[in-house]
Amino acid sequence: MAELSDDALVQLRGVRKHFGSLEVLQGISMDVHAGQVTVLLGPSGSGKSTLLRCINHLETIDGGRITVDGEVVGYREHGGRMHEMHPREVAKQRRSIGMVFQRFNLFPHKTALENIVEAPMVVSRRSRADAVAEAHALLRRVGLDAWADHYPSQLSGGQQQRIAIARALAMKPKLMLFDEPTSALDPELVGEVLDVMQELAEEGMTMIVVTHEIGFAREVADQVVFMDGGVVVESGAPEAVIDDPQQERTRGFLQSVL
Repeated sequence: MAELSDDALVQLRGVRKHFGSLEVLQGISMDVHAGQVTVLLGPSGSGKSTLLRCINHLETIDGGRITVDGEVVGYREHGGRMHEMHPREVAKQRRSIGMVFQRFNLFPHKTALENIVEAPMVVSRRSRADAVAEAHALLRRVGLDAWADHYPSQLSGGQQQRIAIARALAMKPKLMLFDEPTSALDPELVGEVLDVMQELAEEGMTMIVVTHEIGFAREVADQVVFMDGGVVVESGAPEAVIDDPQQERTRGFLQSVL
């Protein structure tokens, strides 16, 4: 297991989450350093997506703490106890954390450009001219500036996911979370999304990625974390976890997906 430190951008310490009587996260501790790409691997139901949602406080936690850039996510400590923040305060925290989902979650009645400028204008109060200029730059970055005036229904799944990535980047996040971003795509469209993600990694974006794309994990990740049953079974560099796993559960999973 990777050693924990006090200077990581993202720190999880003893994170627990219950859904009724089912404990889906059983004391998860891990670090993600600035500029690092961490890939979460594991079977369905292992807690990967729940963990990602907890980092963005889309799910509350039942124990432990999560900090991003030194700030506890979703809670304020008072009198030795953790108290959940007001939704407005949580929304402010989320400005620095971008998230891309399995389903693209674009506004169907807005063009690609309008989807991207919405949050900078409404949340960050940026002028329309500035937001539009930045949106075009982001569209060029993901190779879609020519599709700026197209609606989601006129775009392929891969194009929609690239727009979703550009929309998340428009808020200039410190951290990007990807929840199986290629799982809803036809196989021939997966590569165009992974290429954009790889470019982000090369530019130094801090990323946590839930994926079953083992090739991406091997080539792009700095850290691979294998989860099963709500616990971290094994973690380390890709060449250690993927190519030379030490745990039987890790070996079994990799044999089933490779």
